[in-house]
Order: sequence, then structure tokens, then C-alpha cells
Amino acid sequence: MPYRGSRGTTRENTGVMSVDEERPCSYAMKALSITGRLKTMNIDNPLRAAPRPSRTQLARLSSIGRAVALALGSLTVSGASHAIDYGPFSLTGFAKAEVQSGSNHCVDCQRFPAEDKQRFWADELVVGKAYGTETTHVTLAQPYLGLKFDLPNGLKVAGLLSQRWRDGKVDIPGWWYEKNIALSHEDYGSLRIGAMTSRAWSVADYPYGTNVGLADQWGSSGAAYGLLGSAARYTSRQLDVLDGDLTLEATYDQGPSGWSRNKPRFWEFYAQYHRGDLVVDAMYQDTRNGQPVSWSHAPFGGLTPFPADDAKLGGSGQSMAMAMARYQVTSQIEVSGGLRRNRWSGAYAVITVPGASAQWNTMFNVDWNGSLNGVANPGYPATSIDVMLGLRYRFGNWVASTGMMHLGQASTDNPSERGQSNSATFNTVGLNYQFNNGFQLYGFAGLVNYGRLGLSPLSMPGNSAFTNVDSRVTKNGNWVGFGAVYSF
Repeated sequence: MPYRGSRGTTRENTGVMSVDEERPCSYAMKALSITGRLKTMNIDNPLRAAPRPSRTQLARLSSIGRAVALALGSLTVSGASHAIDYGPFSLTGFAKAEVQSGSNHCVDCQRFPAEDKQRFWADELVVGKAYGTETTHVTLAQPYLGLKFDLPNGLKVAGLLSQRWRDGKVDIPGWWYEKNIALSHEDYGSLRIGAMTSRAWSVADYPYGTNVGLADQWGSSGAAYGLLGSAARYTSRQLDVLDGDLTLEATYDQGPSGWSRNKPRFWEFYAQYHRGDLVVDAMYQDTRNGQPVSWSHAPFGGLTPFPADDAKLGGSGQSMAMAMARYQVTSQIEVSGGLRRNRWSGAYAVITVPGASAQWNTMFNVDWNGSLNGVANPGYPATSIDVMLGLRYRFGNWVASTGMMHLGQASTDNPSERGQSNSATFNTVGLNYQFNNGFQLYGFAGLVNYGRLGLSPLSMPGNSAFTNVDSRVTKNGNWVGFGAVYSF
């Protein structure tokens, strides 16, 4: 019987970053527009077409929508939203509920539904499983507790604590979104130490992906990591460069302890340039010996959760280079775009605990039952290119948006097909209404088209990730939904 994978976890703001960027109120503004699409692994049956929603399904959608509106409507208050301040402490956060109906969903169609797509036995589907239109919903809540003191000589000390709950449970068990402390000076920048989010995930998620309905598709795909457990981050003060403001940043994380042969190592370099109505964000992330992933929201840890596996494993690494920009053409129109290059070293598959219930490592891009230089089930290096485009139009309290992104085919010498020949294109439209008191209502629709039937592109974490439309059984799918979010 195959071992269940060790991975275990399958805003409206146009300002620029400063040394004080990670204050709680900034995060609350970001949370205002976070989309947080469901990351389920459902698939569908290619033998019958997706039906239209039944009256029962439409009634269910309507009842859920009324519940969403009533629940979040009770959170609204008159006047502007604001943080809850008590002395040096500040509490901000958000609560959100969303419902959507999507075509070509199939519940439990994968024979081993909890398995990572990199394991070949996860390729197996349940033959003849019915599929069609399904309604899904999600709730998210995330508070931010901040602490700030002014010290002599212009120094400031600040702390930030934050966790996210999805459908009433901790979003990623064992990991904090923020649990750190910082020392800053307006002339020298800031040094922050502790648990925090990476720029490769957080900036791609917000504002770029979130603003055009591609938060997960753009922010959570690719070869980066998103959550850091024991990092140190230096952020410079704003520098005057070419009549604009430039901020530079470097982040290092040594990962969990207990590894001597395959020591984890994380580096991320980030730059933001702001000039007039143009903002450019560029970042490079280079890592060694984290769990191989194509999920940029993933936490950075060791090759497996168990340092005792150290001597049984070979090292692996991955990196990501990304540039994104947004430009305010007029007070109403904003355009944005991004270009990303992913690189994975590959990781061979090996049994770490033999026996009837064998346990495997986390592998990547494996030539199953093959060999390379005497190594069985070798992992092959791979690279890919992804692009994103967005457009937003504001009129009064309304914001309309549309987005497009493409996950490209991968270049690799792997003789086995593990998704490198596939691609995916996502298109979205959205409409948002802001009540000016921290409360927003929004509607959205989208579609996905895969380049071919088969395993999903290497830069997707699962075969049905982000949309519940599985690339092994259908080349396209669509969805429509609405939600509400309140920030304080």
C-alpha cells in the first residue's frame, strides 16, 4: 500500500514598501482583498459532459450566499474601519466568506486522493466516477497582533504575531504566518527576526494576483516557498535612485535543525522601485534542501519532516526569479504584469522507512523505474516560464478587473512524462464594491484551459489545483462565485 505523502498539506492598497511596511495595519489592508481560493484535489470523468446546475444546486448556492451576506453583514459598523489600539498594542485583521460554482469537478476521483502528484501511484483514477458542476465554499479569518515601542536615538522596536484559519482550522498546521520582532531606524533600515512570509508569495499574491482574481494561480504556483519559520530579514531605507524611491531587502532562513548532510538554506533578495505612477517589484529566491515543491505558498523546511532521514537522501534545490510591475495609467485605469522563471534540481525517489507500509521521501520530476548514473528512480532538473497580465478599472466605489496568466511547458531531460509537456492558461473577470467601512462585496468568474490531457504543468502543485478542474480528464473548466470580506 503506498505511503501517504509526508508533505501533509497539500486589498486595495497601491502604496510602496518602507522599513515599516510590515506593520499590522498594512496587513489588514492586504487582507481586504485576499481571495484564498480552495486548493482541493478533485478530478472529473471524461466520459460525460458537465451538466448545468440543477435547481437544487442553485437553491443551495442562493442559501449559502444569504448566509454569507448575513454573517459578514453583522460584522460591519458605521464609520471607517480601524485598528483596535491599547497602549503599544494594535489588533487588526480580516474575516472572509466565499462561495463558488464550478464545472468539471469530480469528488474523490483519484484512487489515492491524499497523494502528491509527483508519486506515480497518484496518477491512477477511479474509472467511471461521475462528475459535473459542484458548489464549494470557504471561510478565512486572520488577526494581526502588533506591538511597537519608540526607543532613544530614533530607534523603534516592533513585534508582529499572526495566524490564519481556514474553515475554522489552522491554515497550515505547525506554521505561523507572522511571529517576529524588528528593530528599525529611519536612516539605517530595519532588521526583522522570526517567522514571516516570503516576498515571492506575499507580493505575487497581493497586490498582483489578488487585484485581478489570480491570487492562488499566480501567487501559489512556481518554484518558491511562502512561509519561513526562523528567518532574518534586513530591509534598507528608501534610496533616491533615478528620480524615484528604491528599497532593497535580503532574507535568510537556515531551516529546521537536525540536518547535517543536507542542511536547509534559504536566500531571498527583493527590490522595489517606485517612481510616480509606476511600481516595479523584483525578487530572486534560491534554496537548498527544502521539500521539493511547485507550491509557492509552501513552508520552507527540511527535505522531509524527519531529520533522521538525512543519511538516506540526496540533496535538492530550487530557485525562482520574478519581476512584476503595475502602472496607474489614469486615476481609473491600472495595468499590471509579471514574468517568472522557475528552476528545480529534481529529487530522486527513495524509501526512507521500508516494510509493508513503506514511507517515501518527497521527490520531484522522477523517471519512475528508470536509472541515471546508477541511481534508481532519479529526479531530473527542470525549468519553466510563467507570465501574468492584469487590468483594473475604478468607477466610484466599484472596481472591475480582468486577468490572464499562463503556466508554460517545462524544459527537462526526464524521459518520462511528469507534466513537463503541459501548460495552463487562466482567464478571470471580477467586480468589487467597497462600502468605505472595511466591508466589501465581490463577484468573479473564470476559466482554465490546459494545453493537453495529462498531468498538470510542473509549476502547479496538483493536477486539479486552484480550480478543481483536473488536467488528466478534461482540458477546460469554468467557475463563477461571490464573496464578502471585512477588515478591521
